[in-house]
Amino acid sequence: MHARLSAVVVTLATLSLFPSMIAAQGQAIDSARGTSTSGSGVSASREYTPPTGPAPRLPNGRPDFSGVWDHQYVPDMTVTNQRNPALQTGPKELPFTPAGLENMKNYNPERDGDYTGMCMPYGLMRSMNAPYPIQIFQNEKYIAFLFEVSTWFHVVPFKDEHPKDPDPTWFGSSIAKWDGDTLIVDTIGFNGYTRLDTVGRPHSDKLRLVQTFRMIDAGHIAYKVTITDPVYYTQPWTNERVMTLSNGNLLEYSCEENNRGMWEGRIKLWTPPNTTPPRATPAMPEAKK
Repeated sequence: MHARLSAVVVTLATLSLFPSMIAAQGQAIDSARGTSTSGSGVSASREYTPPTGPAPRLPNGRPDFSGVWDHQYVPDMTVTNQRNPALQTGPKELPFTPAGLENMKNYNPERDGDYTGMCMPYGLMRSMNAPYPIQIFQNEKYIAFLFEVSTWFHVVPFKDEHPKDPDPTWFGSSIAKWDGDTLIVDTIGFNGYTRLDTVGRPHSDKLRLVQTFRMIDAGHIAYKVTITDPVYYTQPWTNERVMTLSNGNLLEYSCEENNRGMWEGRIKLWTPPNTTPPRATPAMPEAKK
């Protein structure tokens, strides 16, 4: 049986403490998945070449993004793919506000915990940055994103306007629009509990993500995300990358609440800001001999 296990989550939760491990971790994940990583850094199934012909279209004439897509692993959104910058580019420096600088200065997942290590939702941006494929389903009313990581999903309606007062959620409230052949996914209404990437770039509940998807050809998507958050950043900033069509399927991903790393104290218990910490976690009972 092929499945993701919580041990991967434990490793991801600690990557922000060891930046030098990031590249090696990506290679290890590729190996665990049974894929090869080319010099470009794009994960693709062995002996498979993505199509390069005209982009497929739905009966209504819109580009059809349906499929399973491999994409760049982006644990640090300020880092550009050194081997092929066209595949993933990030800003050299982020336009932090004083509050943003203070937040990053005080961020310590080893001390305070990382919510992903407790199987909590990654959030929309960190799910897009994760090193696992995304499957897209699409019709005239909705576009849906199925994330292999933790088996999360995000269904987006095609609408002109956001709800007036969306309930704050981990993945936010999204609407989809078209600008010619470019798909725009506009998201607000975040709960502010998540981080943008593994390194820990912060965001508040005022975050707005505008993601654009444009078919380069039948096998590649040009992806761009614009981050706007007046609490932590003085101006909007962007990250761009290329997504590549895969011939594989999403694997089962299991993040267990009885994670031994958490029971044995290697993962710090995480609690949302401004909430009461949970009771101490009891020791895991020893297995009977």
